[in-house]
Amino acid sequence: MAHKIAERLLDIQAVRLNPSQPFTWASGLRSPVYCDNRRALAHPDFRSQIVSGLCKLLETIPNSRAIAGVATAGIAWGALLAHETGLPFCYVRSKPKDHGLKNRIEGQLEPGSQVVVVEDLISTGKSSLEACDALLDEGMVVLAVVSIFQYGFAQTKAQFEQRHLNFFSLCSFTELLERALQRNSITDLEFEELMSWNLDPEAWSRNFLAQNAGI
Repeated sequence: MAHKIAERLLDIQAVRLNPSQPFTWASGLRSPVYCDNRRALAHPDFRSQIVSGLCKLLETIPNSRAIAGVATAGIAWGALLAHETGLPFCYVRSKPKDHGLKNRIEGQLEPGSQVVVVEDLISTGKSSLEACDALLDEGMVVLAVVSIFQYGFAQTKAQFEQRHLNFFSLCSFTELLERALQRNSITDLEFEELMSWNLDPEAWSRNFLAQNAGI
């Protein structure tokens, strides 16, 4: 499953790999990887494959009773998963609305609902954990977070463990790199460079900027 998902993510360029000309993240960090899983929504067959995979992940999480999508990228995937499984759905804004009822959570779940949170991507885990906090504040029980793809950063895993929260993904960064190498989308040297970035993205970014200063 993971390598099949990785294959399609690479095919539609939802995940792009470019160690020599890295992308700039919103944080300012340079990254040899860029991920935009929204592209998968335009491919019905792949969209169905992802939803099927998320359903299988859900089967491994006992007592799931509702789905919550994380705004904005997790909303569509959460709604598709909820529709497929017949479960109630809500979504969590990054911050409360500044008008109307000033909701942070949009939908109608009862306090005590056992919720699985859906993201398209888990990187640092910040948006996922903030969404979990919002649900907990409203009296929900958060069982786990599921996503299409995750970078597998050590600090992200540590944050989830500290919160006693599980997270599961259809495909990890390492699995995607393995598939990229198998299909010759990257070289052995690029594989090692990308794995080096994954171990410490901030250090990799600093080194890249230092090496290319003045260019």
